[in-house]
Amino acid sequence: MSSHVENSDSAAASDAAKPEAPGPAALRAAIRSGAFANPTTGQCDGFLQGNLVILPQAQADDFARFCELNPRPLPLLAQSAPGDPALPTLGAGIDIRSDVPGYCILRDGELAETVTDISAHWRDDLVSFVLGCSFSFEAALLAAGLPLRNQQAGRNVSMYRSNIDTAPSGPFGGPMVVSMRAMPSDRLDEVRAISARFPLAHGAPLHLGDPGAIGIPDLDAPDWGDAPVLAPGDVPVFWACGVTGQQALRHARLPFAMTHSPGHMLVTDLQAAND
Repeated sequence: MSSHVENSDSAAASDAAKPEAPGPAALRAAIRSGAFANPTTGQCDGFLQGNLVILPQAQADDFARFCELNPRPLPLLAQSAPGDPALPTLGAGIDIRSDVPGYCILRDGELAETVTDISAHWRDDLVSFVLGCSFSFEAALLAAGLPLRNQQAGRNVSMYRSNIDTAPSGPFGGPMVVSMRAMPSDRLDEVRAISARFPLAHGAPLHLGDPGAIGIPDLDAPDWGDAPVLAPGDVPVFWACGVTGQQALRHARLPFAMTHSPGHMLVTDLQAAND
């Protein structure tokens, strides 16, 4: 793992020079303008981030039931009215067509293209689902002095297809996706307790330790995101992941659907913690 060390004077000067971090509305405006198109890990600490699934109204009831049956990977934050790009319960002025930094267009369950704006693909029968994301509890882990190796290395979080089955609904089903963050072995109880405070962001971990026990053959080859970084004494810690919704779309093989690009979330105005 690479490292970078600054002396205290230069680090202090660097911190003083940093602009104040934007709030959710400002970040969404930057995304909409094209000024920000990166993964949203580490952005807008303390606010809920959301995974995105957009599909035709004809399949919306089945997908809503799928979320209800699988609340750990798919905690439902909001569901739009058909054809309405606004999500007023998540933030004033949200336009789901342009306020996410990356989107995937799926046709017959397969990735057809990735874009940064879906206005040209919008239809009057489309329903948006926003689902909680584990990025929302990362600030609390950092505040407790726990490391986030992927952020330190400038990488997206690692995500894997597991062998844990979801409960099916209509055409939706398939395996659960998990995200992984490496944590020090002597602080795992803290990791559990902190993330459990965020039930709308997947809550406590599903699994700790051996990746093979949940069907992951190679930790260094994630299905989405970047390869992980582990320090000596770290243990892989796995949480349920909202990319499960994307896998369900592939399983259903709908003629047309859209999602966020993994790691590129909708940042909402809602507070993340359940204190």
